[in-house]
This record gives sequence, structure tokens and C-alpha cells, in this order.
Amino acid sequence: MRSRDLDPRRPIGHPSHRNEAVVQLHEPTWDWSIEQDGALALDRHDLWPELPKRSRIELSQSPPAPERLKAEPRTATVRPMRSPRPSRQARLERQRRARARRRARQLAGAVTLAVVLLVTLLLTAFGSGHTAPVKAAVPAPAKRLLPAGPPSPQVIALQGSLRIQLPVPQERLSAIGVYGSGDGALSLSPLGTKGNQGFLARSFHSIFGGGTHGTLRYYDLQGQGPGHTALDVGAPAGTDVYAPVDGTVVGLTPFVVDGKTVGAQIDIQPLNNPSVVVSVTRLRPDPALSVGASLGAATSKIGTVANLANVEEPALARFTQDAGNHVTLMVHAAATLSIP
Repeated sequence: MRSRDLDPRRPIGHPSHRNEAVVQLHEPTWDWSIEQDGALALDRHDLWPELPKRSRIELSQSPPAPERLKAEPRTATVRPMRSPRPSRQARLERQRRARARRRARQLAGAVTLAVVLLVTLLLTAFGSGHTAPVKAAVPAPAKRLLPAGPPSPQVIALQGSLRIQLPVPQERLSAIGVYGSGDGALSLSPLGTKGNQGFLARSFHSIFGGGTHGTLRYYDLQGQGPGHTALDVGAPAGTDVYAPVDGTVVGLTPFVVDGKTVGAQIDIQPLNNPSVVVSVTRLRPDPALSVGASLGAATSKIGTVANLANVEEPALARFTQDAGNHVTLMVHAAATLSIP
């Protein structure tokens, strides 16, 4: 660059500067390094450039961005994705949990059943052992009121070697009950199955056997004394009664309840055991019967069942479908009875 081109005395706006390659911006109009009007000239190194003033508000000089419009929604069909197959470990874990839930349900059911069985066992083992009475809603069938023949020989109780047979026909029998009479009678051993035994006894007999002699069923009644000394044989009133043992009639006395005669008591001395006397009460004696008459077990008629429903409430009625009428059998030592 030539020296004339850098002549500081020419103003910046002079036409000679238009084609300059380098232009210094914001140069002062006057060069203060040249003496003017008698003033002292300043060294060029003492001058400082003035910085351009920036506008407080900066405006963007870039062109505005074109407005973007929302694209139109488009539909697309996507093939259904197949569910991923669980791994073998996951399947095994689910099967294990299912088995655990089944075992828990089975255990809960078993515990519930055990509790129910335990409660039933306690109630039956420590209960009274009596069932609710069942009363007949209609009269007895006509065939039960018709005369029946002698009973088939059937032993219902033992007193030592003495065998006591059923005194009424089998088709008329309603129930058999045993209890303690408390009047010095000898102990009896009823044959058959106890109908109101506890749950433990029934379970023991069903598993280990015993306690059953044939198909006869008897019920344990609440008596006035210990043991089994009286035997109630239930049958409808008017049923024929037959001798329970082979023997001789040694007593025929009235049977009194609450000061009222309601039947008779027949005492029979067995032929094979004369040291005892078998007493039959709560029956109306046969008019042909007399003291000293010989009797055959289950063949000789001695009377009919008396109707005591209006006089007493028999305990046997809890186990029958009628009023509970019956005849009572007891065995006493011969010395305790006054034999005429």
C-alpha cells in the first residue's frame, strides 16, 4: 500500500478511500497528531479507538421461519404381536404356586372337618345319650291292633343262667329299655345293641366288634338306681303278653300307681332256677290265670298290655312312636317275696 493512500489528512469520506482494501471504521474526522490552530499535536499512540455503541434492543436479522402445519393423521394396520412364551422356569414356578394353593385349600378343609368331628364327638360322648321323642301323628295301623300269635322264641336278657325271652310278638314290639329300679332287684344283662350309646362306643364296636348280640336293639333309660335291674318291653295297649320263662305262677297281686290299681303283678318261679322269681307288671291278667298254674316260655298267655298313658309318662315313650305303653320285667331273690 502506498504512503499516499494512508495520508491521514484526508477525511475518511474522501472519494480516494472508496476503493481501499482496508478501511478503519470509526476513525475520528480529524487527525489530532497534526498541529492545528496552534494546538500541540498528539502522538498517534496516545489515541484510543471508540467502541461502537450497541443497540439496547437486538433484533434478529434472520428471516422468519416458515410456519409448520400439523401433518394429517394417517392410519396403519399393525400385525398382532404374539405373546411371548413364558420360560420353563416361569411355568414351573406357576405350577408350584398352584400346587401350594391346592394343598392349602385341602388342609383348610381337613382342619374344618376335624373340628366338626371333634365337636360332634364331645357332644355325643358327654351328652345324655337320649334322643328326642317321636310321637305318632296318626293312629297305629289296623294290622297292629289285630290279634297276633305267640312270639317266636327270642332271648332278650340274662340273669346268670336264667334266660328271659321276649314276652310280646315281634311285630308288636315298639322298643326295649333297661334301667336301675333301686328296689333290690337282681342285675340283668340285656342282649342286642344299645341304641343310644355314645359315639366312642359305637366307633369302638364298629371297628373292633363286640357289644352286639343279634339284631335286637335296646335303650338305656334313666332309672332310680345303678345298673340294669328292670326291663321295659314296649307294645301297644291291648297286646297279648306271654310268659317270659318256663315256670309256675307263685303270685298274682294288684299293681297300684298313685293309689290307683291299674293292672296286676304276676310272679313266676322258673323251673330251672327256683331260687329267684320273675315279676311281670303293668298288664291286665288273663281271667283264666291263677296261682299254681304252669307256664311255658313264649307260649302261655298271661294277660294284655295295660294302658297307662293317662296315669304316667313312660320314659320309653322317647324312643317309640306311640304313648310308650309297656310291661316291666324284674328278677328278685325268692326269699324277698312273700309267696302264698
